[in-house]
Amino acid sequence: MQVGAGKIVVLGTGGTIAGTAANAGDNIGYTAAQVGVQQLLDAVPVLAALAGGALVSEQVAQVDSKDMPFDVLLTLAARCAHHLADPAVAGLVITHGTDTIEETAWFLHALLDARKPVVLTCAMRPATALVPDGPQNLLDAVAVAAMPGARGVVVVAAGAVHGALSVRKVHPYRIDAFDSGEQGPLGWVEEGRVRMAHAWPVNAALGPGVTGGSSEGTAAPSALPVWPRVEIVMNHSGADGRVVDLLVADGVAGLVVAATGNGTLHHALEAALLRAQAAGVAVRVTTRCTLGRVLARPTDALPVDAQGLSPVKARIALWLELYRTRRTAQGPAAG
Repeated sequence: MQVGAGKIVVLGTGGTIAGTAANAGDNIGYTAAQVGVQQLLDAVPVLAALAGGALVSEQVAQVDSKDMPFDVLLTLAARCAHHLADPAVAGLVITHGTDTIEETAWFLHALLDARKPVVLTCAMRPATALVPDGPQNLLDAVAVAAMPGARGVVVVAAGAVHGALSVRKVHPYRIDAFDSGEQGPLGWVEEGRVRMAHAWPVNAALGPGVTGGSSEGTAAPSALPVWPRVEIVMNHSGADGRVVDLLVADGVAGLVVAATGNGTLHHALEAALLRAQAAGVAVRVTTRCTLGRVLARPTDALPVDAQGLSPVKARIALWLELYRTRRTAQGPAAG
């Protein structure tokens, strides 16, 4: 393949790709986030050649992605912004756990001015497995990051390139655990060559207010304002809305609703959500359906997520919206 000029920076955050198990045949009883990112790279010697010899690593965090906190996401975004601003860097690869990789991808898509590729990759089997999938995913991710013209935040796994908007984890165990719904993959990696079916994603970075608008990224966590709390509730048969009332009483700032069908809600749940909205809680309606999006109606009393995001991504979007509003209101002293 033709390798782009510049170095590839690999940022490690942990996950199954860095996991270990006592038994090489155990693909579910492992402990995530045990192997350092440089050790992962050293286990695949051909990576350096694929990156043109300019491959460097940085351990940003070491966590199981099911436990991914917002302070790590902010730190990761800051490190990405820092490296993207370096003219010597051609692209980034991020090793991550599968459970919340779609949320992190959307978070970075919303924050970064990614005119270079930011490629998240992962594994469904730990590094100690008899046949781990992490090394091949790493190889494919570096191939995408090194591709001339590549840009935007994408997820690479099982030979497919997924955009941050559409990617989702759809299986709890198998190697090919991701898809992009109606959109389909952006492309595929075949023996080190990237074949694109769609254009590279264009990021709509939020700019100043979350990453500070600089290559150094966010302020230290201790200097940040109180972060808004955003929760997800689901519509289902018999939904009475009590959980919404309890969340409002507990100080929740935003609620994302995984509604049924085209944004339909049990009348008791809808009434509770309207009470929450009247009390100043931001509410966004999505659908629990795995395909399609909610089509807003003129009679809707609750705002529909305009981007057609899944509930977990809509939560990220609402969190960022509220975070930015709070930070702006608190002024420069907040960070």
